Amino acid sequence: MSENNTHFIKHIVTKDMEEKKYEEVVTRFPPEPNGYLHIGHAKSIVLNFELADEFHGRTNLRFDDTNPLKEDKEYVDAIKTDIEWLGYEPEELRFASNYFEDMYKQAVSLIERGLAYVEDLSQEEIRELRGTLTEAGKESPSRTRSIEENLELFEQMRQGKFADGEKVLRAKIDMSSPNINLRDPILYRISHTEHHNTGDTWCIYPMYSFAHPLEDAIEGVTHSLCTLEFEDQRPLYDWVIAHANLESTPKQIEFARLNLTNTVMSKRKLKQLVDENYVDGWDDPRMPTISGLRRRGFTPESIKQFCREIGVSKADNLVDFRMLEHFLREDLKLKAPRTMAVLDPIKVIITNYPEGHVEWLPADINPENDEMGMREIPFSKEIYIEREDFMEDPPKKYFRLFPGNEVRIKHAYFIKCHDFVKDENGKITELHCTYDPETKSGSGFNARKVKGTLHYVEASQAVPAEFRLYDSLIDDEAEGNNFLDHVNEASLTVQHGFVEPNMKEAAPNDKFQFFRHGYFNVDPQDSTEEKLIFNRIVGLKSSFKL
Repeated sequence: MSENNTHFIKHIVTKDMEEKKYEEVVTRFPPEPNGYLHIGHAKSIVLNFELADEFHGRTNLRFDDTNPLKEDKEYVDAIKTDIEWLGYEPEELRFASNYFEDMYKQAVSLIERGLAYVEDLSQEEIRELRGTLTEAGKESPSRTRSIEENLELFEQMRQGKFADGEKVLRAKIDMSSPNINLRDPILYRISHTEHHNTGDTWCIYPMYSFAHPLEDAIEGVTHSLCTLEFEDQRPLYDWVIAHANLESTPKQIEFARLNLTNTVMSKRKLKQLVDENYVDGWDDPRMPTISGLRRRGFTPESIKQFCREIGVSKADNLVDFRMLEHFLREDLKLKAPRTMAVLDPIKVIITNYPEGHVEWLPADINPENDEMGMREIPFSKEIYIEREDFMEDPPKKYFRLFPGNEVRIKHAYFIKCHDFVKDENGKITELHCTYDPETKSGSGFNARKVKGTLHYVEASQAVPAEFRLYDSLIDDEAEGNNFLDHVNEASLTVQHGFVEPNMKEAAPNDKFQFFRHGYFNVDPQDSTEEKLIFNRIVGLKSSFKL
């Protein structure tokens, strides 16, 4: 992180290291493998890895896999892929499930010290006794059990002698605490569910709020960075650490999560979009998941720079999605080759151009990066232009093609329309034009000026392609319960047109700037040599200002 990215967490870490509280900085990125990572997780990844790196420390990737009902190896593999793609290499790969035996021993130790007990009440009964923000909770009858009985019951829980939900293990803290999280929270529950990592070895699983601080302490994490929704959990985090038989004492620090306009930033809601077929999977290019952004065509560099620039604070805020798009444009403008594509084609026949002749015209690959050199594009009697670039009866200040008007064809010649053909439905299917051979691009012709410049694709060598144009997934900020009511039904538009012949060799995830249309990515999943498919990553211009 640069000096421009100084923030309150960095100040805390700097002070801790100056006071020699820790020998080195150790952070971790601790996803639960119950869904794919989204752009909000990218913020946490960048923060954890780059903060530790700045202090010459280390960062582990640790899966908080304590709930087998919602977890899957598919999510584990996807998360590892995302982190590698972003360009980070964890010091170690860890799983909470690898510590299950250690966690069990910590729970037994709490029971032996009278700090935990086995509860007989149902979930609903526990909730009723927990109290409210203004009323203290009431103690459970199970709270007075003897240590010996609790130890025996907890062992029987492990042996599978009780059904799911029949008993839980609770911490014995304070049922009158103003912090509801400290009113004898549940530490273990029964779940006869096979685990992706441990199989059927266990039928009891630690709760996240118990397991998470233990994992940090076991791994020697110094600064446990998490989002603000865990702030109320910090007293419980500290209680677990204080009563654990471990040397390390991690420090939990909370920061504001990332909220983006026109999308949702909740794995539960994203999973709902997938499960209910609003999108075509976790990697649908409309999704704010890292895999979705990758498939759409976003680059690791653009995502990381976005995460750095939005900063780290304690205050929740809503970031404009266009800011993310800005960094994508900034990253691609010097990298992406320029080329031409016609998404909604209409054929143009240049009636005075030599029959059967094809000439190759020079064009720069990227006018903002001379080192990328030049390419050649064909031009002949028949070309395709965009349907929107012709109007039979145009309004004033329409500078594209219409009967009697002359325009420039980019990299080629001036052409003038003198006729057109319609089908039986009145749709224009073909334009007839003439060209002026004296107006060849680069010839220095300046006898007359034209106001319109159109792009084209030569017809005989045009490569058919599908273009997927994406809009916001959510019409407005919809983090409420009815967010599905705000799903944008027009978030995907598919068009079929043509690209230049040099695009035949385009490979999955190759990125291009199509003149006037924006930046596009070759879809890595659906595109083939026989059928090229391009995802529009972002348009060329935005009203957003940094």
